[in-house]
Amino acid sequence: MPSHSALITVMEKAARKAAPRLRRDFNEVAQLQVSRKGPSDFVSNADHAAENTIMEVLRQARPDFGLLMEEGGEVMGGEGGSRWIVDPLDGTSNFLHGIPHFAISIAVEERGEITAGLVYQPLTDESFWAERNSGAWLQNQRLRVSARRDLDDCLIATGIPFQGHGDYAEQAAIMEAVSPKIAGIRRFGSAALDLAWVAAGRYDGYWEADLHPWDWAAGLLLVKEAGGFVSDFRGGQRMLERGEVVAGNSDVHSKLHKLVAGAVRGR
Repeated sequence: MPSHSALITVMEKAARKAAPRLRRDFNEVAQLQVSRKGPSDFVSNADHAAENTIMEVLRQARPDFGLLMEEGGEVMGGEGGSRWIVDPLDGTSNFLHGIPHFAISIAVEERGEITAGLVYQPLTDESFWAERNSGAWLQNQRLRVSARRDLDDCLIATGIPFQGHGDYAEQAAIMEAVSPKIAGIRRFGSAALDLAWVAAGRYDGYWEADLHPWDWAAGLLLVKEAGGFVSDFRGGQRMLERGEVVAGNSDVHSKLHKLVAGAVRGR
């Protein structure tokens, strides 16, 4: 049995407390009251209810921590500089269309570094979690990134720009560079789960732009602790500043980020 800190216990408790409402609302998706947050960017009652539940558990456990939340924005914490980064429903569009692919993502940031993270899939009851220097896990099973080395054997995940979000021309250039080199591309609509699946070896690699910290904070730590590599499109570590991520094992990451970087430079 892997041992984990009290922080993971708190994140697990928060996610599992929010999950039953998400499962119930997913089964009644036609009845949900939905409001527009922006072009093609919906937020449901389920989003808000899950975030409020998660925030309540996290604040009770660590009242001095700040919070960065997709729906609720930023709440400043105490002098320690630690904060929770929360996406209560990553994959909202999937959720609202009855597609069973979404997750709760919670991470801890301490002094600018992600030190713990959890991605929980309420429908499959899969809990992906990681702590710095302690490995990545699916429940009690140790995770390792895929061992594939050749891109032509690899299944790569990505996100695709949609109305009002993303750079269509940049993504088209990247797709043109990457697609002929790999076995296939998948776009399932949840960055948190995409990264968790890279950590679990289900995907061999991943790239995406126009991301926010709550989209990838927990997932990036999962990949790193599963033996993978993450970077921005140019191979650096400015993911937060640029809002872009490339992930994979050492060989796949190296080859993929070179293709992506070449496509971006070539525009």
